[in-house]
Amino acid sequence: MKSTHYLFAFLLLLFTGYAQQPQPAIPPDVQEALASISEDSLRGHLSFIASDLLEGRATPSKGLDIAAEYIAAQFRRAGLEPVGDDGYFQTANLKVLEAPILGFEFKISTASRQVSLPTSQISFQSDRTLALRNVAVIKLNAAESSLDSATTAQLSGKVVIAEQRGRAAGEAARRLAAFHPALICFIDRSTPTGRGFGPPRLVDPQGPPRRGAGVTPPVIMLHGTRVGAFYDSLPFGETPAKVSVKVPQRVERPANLRNVIGLMRGSDPVLSETYVLVTAHYDHLGARPDQPGDFIFNGANDDGSGTVSVIELASALTRLKTKPRRSVVFMTVFGEELGLLGSQYYGRNPIFPLAKTVADINLEQVGRTDSSEGSQVNRASLTGFDFSDIGPIFKRAGELTGIEVYKHEKNSDAFFARSDNQALADVGVPAHTLCVAFVYPDYHQVGDHWDKIDYPNLARTDRMVALALWMIATSEEAPKWNEANTKTQRYVEAWKRLQGR
Repeated sequence: MKSTHYLFAFLLLLFTGYAQQPQPAIPPDVQEALASISEDSLRGHLSFIASDLLEGRATPSKGLDIAAEYIAAQFRRAGLEPVGDDGYFQTANLKVLEAPILGFEFKISTASRQVSLPTSQISFQSDRTLALRNVAVIKLNAAESSLDSATTAQLSGKVVIAEQRGRAAGEAARRLAAFHPALICFIDRSTPTGRGFGPPRLVDPQGPPRRGAGVTPPVIMLHGTRVGAFYDSLPFGETPAKVSVKVPQRVERPANLRNVIGLMRGSDPVLSETYVLVTAHYDHLGARPDQPGDFIFNGANDDGSGTVSVIELASALTRLKTKPRRSVVFMTVFGEELGLLGSQYYGRNPIFPLAKTVADINLEQVGRTDSSEGSQVNRASLTGFDFSDIGPIFKRAGELTGIEVYKHEKNSDAFFARSDNQALADVGVPAHTLCVAFVYPDYHQVGDHWDKIDYPNLARTDRMVALALWMIATSEEAPKWNEANTKTQRYVEAWKRLQGR
């Protein structure tokens, strides 16, 4: 009697367990799409995107334009729908400010002595024009307590000159600004040459004002031993010296930059009007021909790896026989290295309603596994991991594909603002960046070459991302910000504004 009871219980347990066994977590057509993600395909794309031919893809540059055309061609090949103002391109009409070539003057003189400096011996990064003629000079020791005793009556409208450089110069300039001098000149005799007016600067007329724009007074760093010797000859406090400066207006020229955007339309008649973004930036730092040896910053991992992943994901997911219910937007953006310019432009000029955009998955530095913290094979982290419920979705996708998706206790939150997800989060869209190696050898160096990428791991990572995207795009529930996390308050408020709440 007892053995019969045990046998019945065992059979009941076996049957119940079988009946409750879930269907395969990954449908066959999704498995087929994931399997199409190829390390050879990724290697082929990246060996072009990060080649010397594209000269580091600076924003703006011919190399960046070539990369945009290549990405658009791959979107076309995948069958994505072009949704920009010019095919796959969303065009941003920006401008470049270039240093004035002629008309600069810097002269410091006394009755018996004069030093004139060319642009090669100054560093001046302001866009402002300057026109000072024979303005009195006050010499201070910015490293000591003379700043504590300075007064507005003493310094207002004068040229202040002091020996200071690096971060200390920035702090001294902030303190001196309160006294309203006409100009601050810092001496750096240890460096014979300066940066001149700096590289051309890209300006978005629609964007926020540049940090420090309009702040007075202007600051010029003076380089070399000649001006250092002149400085030594002056007494502290009021001096017999006068300064004349002329900085002409910077030259403006137009620059048309392009985000590259393609759409895979969803299958649900209602949810297809909601959108999941997958993004990466396709620009990098360009080239510095004045640097000896290798002078091209190829940016294979940062962020060629994310760019080619967007291409490969588009190719894989468009193979699905049944498309996800929501639409998926594949986008590569310009100008991340200059301050998230392309993603911010999209945030101000969205192709699809932001209120209907349920998530942005940004891919950054997903190709190198040789992190400064050790090997990152089969591991990936999301920035702001617990800022929304996207983290658990990626963790589940990782469990199904053999990738550990985890929260990096130090970098997850700290790096949230350091890539293009931030621009989308600022307007309320739940947005995160997926990263494999936060810090790695050759970061922002010329050695970030395509042959250092771990392509087998990149392919596995992209399969995990593809599955997570499919999960989000198929689900009835849209991702939400985690309102219990105090760090998300500004994003929750932005999201509520999007929803009219």
